[in-house]
Amino acid sequence: MNSKAKIRQYKTLRTLTQKLRSDIKDFDCFLLYAYNRTGKTRLSREFKDQGKRKNKGKPDTLYFNAYTEDLFVWENDLETDSDRHLRMNSASAFFNGFRDLALDESIAGYLSRYADFSFDIDYENWKVVFKKGDNENIKISRGEENIFILCVFMAICERVIDGHQSYAWVKYLYIDDPISSLDDNNAIAVACDLADLTRKAASRRDVSGAPDPLRTVFSSHHALFFNVMCNELGRARDDQRKVRIKRFFLHQPNSEGLYTLRPTGDTPYFQHVAALAELHRCLESDTIYTYHFNALRSILEKTASFFGHDDLRFCLQGMKDEALYNRALNLLSHGKYSIADPVEMVDDNKKLFQDILKDFLDRFQFAIPEILSETTKKKTPRDRATT
Repeated sequence: MNSKAKIRQYKTLRTLTQKLRSDIKDFDCFLLYAYNRTGKTRLSREFKDQGKRKNKGKPDTLYFNAYTEDLFVWENDLETDSDRHLRMNSASAFFNGFRDLALDESIAGYLSRYADFSFDIDYENWKVVFKKGDNENIKISRGEENIFILCVFMAICERVIDGHQSYAWVKYLYIDDPISSLDDNNAIAVACDLADLTRKAASRRDVSGAPDPLRTVFSSHHALFFNVMCNELGRARDDQRKVRIKRFFLHQPNSEGLYTLRPTGDTPYFQHVAALAELHRCLESDTIYTYHFNALRSILEKTASFFGHDDLRFCLQGMKDEALYNRALNLLSHGKYSIADPVEMVDDNKKLFQDILKDFLDRFQFAIPEILSETTKKKTPRDRATT
């Protein structure tokens, strides 16, 4: 974080939200990092409520938070233990036009990248049943339930961006802690998908072709997710303009209700050592899957940020195959790979992955003994990164 960034204080969530709503008009996206119990969920509610007050009871914010998850309630069929399903609260505006939007394919497209179960939506009775293989009407875990609901939300976001009339009221998207109960690999995959949706929202146009952007707010306590979002949204894509983002650290220094908001500048969070350790274990066991390139790219980007650079090519400078490594990371780290049904890399890509990671560890030796093999630790690094 930029230690010189001005810290602003707010006595209530209402005044904080008023500031966010006012300032976001000059941006496409706000990214808020905050620890648990800071009030992130209450902030998302206040953001939504202020829109309703401003619009005489009509909402302008589609949000994902703990309240969204509460729109889905389990019926466990305690009598026969066979008709287990997830019931949807159709009275919520969240489900406006849900029956007519044909969301099943979009939901399944996202879900297949994070989980290994399938679903069937009964629109007449507003319930969802799940199955895995030959097992039907199964009870999925809390983490699986959360990821399914997030997939529903992202599918609805697609329709909002497309301008579907049922969601014409949406002017803002607010997404609070979307990756609870997810492992790091899924956190990276979800962040990439949400960043893609955010770029599309920022580039939205109305029926006449005039710019009609959706503004998006993210809040999270998950450092890896926050970092990936910063890096993904900080890059311009050839087919889309660069997203105008601003990053903040939200804090509640005491129990008296005071909130502080500090811009974090261009440097998000630093190296995620657990992800690096996992990749190193994969390297030693020769168990390398296609989605591991996503994690490797994220690690290089965070290392570059640590040293004050905004491009991962900083980490590749001076390597014998610098150009090849850069091309491989750009081409192979944006695939929509399924974590639940991993695909092992082909031999050529596996060799590239191994070479990039080994050369990276030769250059940047992290001060965590269990990460590096004895052979690697004996080498003298040109740079040293400590987390």
